[in-house]
Amino acid sequence: MEIILKETIETLGQEGEVVKVKPGYARNFLIPKQKAVLVTKASLAQLEKEKQAIAARLAEQKKKAEGLAAQLADKVVTLSKRVGEENRLFGSVTNNDVALALQELGISVDKKAVILPEPIKTIGEFAVTIKTGYQTTASIQVQVVPESIGDIQ
Repeated sequence: MEIILKETIETLGQEGEVVKVKPGYARNFLIPKQKAVLVTKASLAQLEKEKQAIAARLAEQKKKAEGLAAQLADKVVTLSKRVGEENRLFGSVTNNDVALALQELGISVDKKAVILPEPIKTIGEFAVTIKTGYQTTASIQVQVVPESIGDIQ
């Protein structure tokens, strides 16, 4: 089934693109949530009218994503956690911890945008990828250090 995307969807494409999807996905999710419309003569005519506005929105989104990626470039986030034997953490460092640490540095990032293949469970330095927008990512360094005795309350 062919549809026209009304917004950018990470797994399908950008706003204004005509894509093929399975009929159930279109009928049960995309169309009811108003993320897409069926391809008809009327919807194609509407798409032609809105192409410039869509292009401007996409350019603005790309500019914001690249700006955030530039802000995140070469950032180092240090998290101090309690450690047990063999430098294993009590608990783990999750994408939420990284997002909160970035927020303390004045950079607002959604925790869903922080890509950790699995939670960090040891001390050390790790490269973490952050999605800043559609097909745009940035990489930061996360240092997990042991919590000093003075930090414990």
